[in-house]
Amino acid sequence: MTGQGHISRAPHLRRDFAASLVVFLVALPLCVGVAVASGVPAELGLVTGIVGGLVTGVLRGSSLQVSGPAAGLTVLVFEAVKEFGLPVLGAIVLATGLLQMVMGVLRLGRYFRAISLAVVEGMLAGIGLVLVAGQLYPAMAAKAPDAGLDKMLGLPRGLAGAVGDGRALASLALCAGTIAVMVGWKHLPSKVRTVPGPLAAVGLATLAVPVFGIRVAMVEVQGLLGAVQPPPLSAFAEFADVAVLGTIVAFTLIASAESLFSAAAVDRLHDGPRTEYDRELTAQGVGNTVCGLLGALPLTAVIVRSAANVQAGARTKASRVMHGVWLLLFAALLPGALAHIPLPSLAGVLIYSGAKLVPVKALAGLWRGEALILTVTAVSIVAVGMFEGVLTGLALAIVKTAWEASHIKVTVMDKGAGPVDACLSGNATFLRLPKILDSLEALPKDRPVRLDLSGLLHLDHACRTALESWAERHSADGTEPVRLTSGAGSAQPAGTPAG
Repeated sequence: MTGQGHISRAPHLRRDFAASLVVFLVALPLCVGVAVASGVPAELGLVTGIVGGLVTGVLRGSSLQVSGPAAGLTVLVFEAVKEFGLPVLGAIVLATGLLQMVMGVLRLGRYFRAISLAVVEGMLAGIGLVLVAGQLYPAMAAKAPDAGLDKMLGLPRGLAGAVGDGRALASLALCAGTIAVMVGWKHLPSKVRTVPGPLAAVGLATLAVPVFGIRVAMVEVQGLLGAVQPPPLSAFAEFADVAVLGTIVAFTLIASAESLFSAAAVDRLHDGPRTEYDRELTAQGVGNTVCGLLGALPLTAVIVRSAANVQAGARTKASRVMHGVWLLLFAALLPGALAHIPLPSLAGVLIYSGAKLVPVKALAGLWRGEALILTVTAVSIVAVGMFEGVLTGLALAIVKTAWEASHIKVTVMDKGAGPVDACLSGNATFLRLPKILDSLEALPKDRPVRLDLSGLLHLDHACRTALESWAERHSADGTEPVRLTSGAGSAQPAGTPAG
């Protein structure tokens, strides 16, 4: 029995081992790149990747998706570090993890699927635009402005200044070469593509620097133990600041939504066990709690790594756990290798990743209202900030849903003599009250009216009061009292509308 079990597991172990190596090679440059772009030591990106493998990876939820530092949170993390400092970032990530755990235990994970797709796409588009704009500055060997809008507006001046600067042009060329390799990698023979595109692009750029004598900025290394700094107790005193609490809410909302949307996408890539959303949210919370205790970056499920995991033939969660082991071994044994990676090549990786966050193809397939929500959310994130942009998108989505849910139809039958029959069907809410009153006030004032409310699914207080007022005004002109028909089919005099 034991022998048969060993034999049945062996094919999975071989596949998972091979897949873990692929995921490790994909994750390595992304972990480092996200950390550098977030304004924290490069080693902290590796720490978050390790936690995503060794902690979140062993927990139940989604068996094949892989967690780690994500480009989608880069902008928000950078703003948090700049405004509150690196020690407070750990406290924020810790609080985010605890909130996610509570939401998972309360079985709220499934409700994240109810968030409007247009808001999520708009959020990712805004992040992608700011990320691309921000990474173009290190690509030009320049310092990026702090605000997202300033990043966008300052690009023409920055590019003009780079034209006359040899070092800036060399840096820009290295970044462009990295992007070109990533774009063209998928067109190469399958044997070549066994090496992941991001790793190949960064590796070639790293080799090009000494071969061609290119002078560019390199990744700064301070050692794994030196980078890991648990948040001090004084960092938690910052929770009295409303801005810090808002950042925690933004981290929680974005990290959870991105992880669970990624899980839904990964489920479409394989025919294995489906995601248990509440358990997955809890697993993400445990991972972020550990990341917070270590003072590292927040983690989310990352679709790039997850897709690579599935496509490499992974069958169980062992592949993502082993990828965490390889990251740990690299961080422990070869941390000095990071110092040979040129920053422009990492900028190229993130520019490529950021551009893929902008859903150009999806925008064409969205309804007009959804496209508006996506665009306004993205523009708000660029112009104002992450938290405000997401709130704006959510508010628009709620208004759109309320407007669509308040569909009302007013049907009038006038035979030219005798009573006028009017029928309301649908949802009578305050949002459609002007339309209802316009239709009723246009009825002949010298004829009796029979108003049928039996087709209403909902009648709110504002509409009820307005109908009573209109009926009293119409009856006051000397005609017969307005007759209201309720859902039970009985006629009632004005003043007692059916509810």
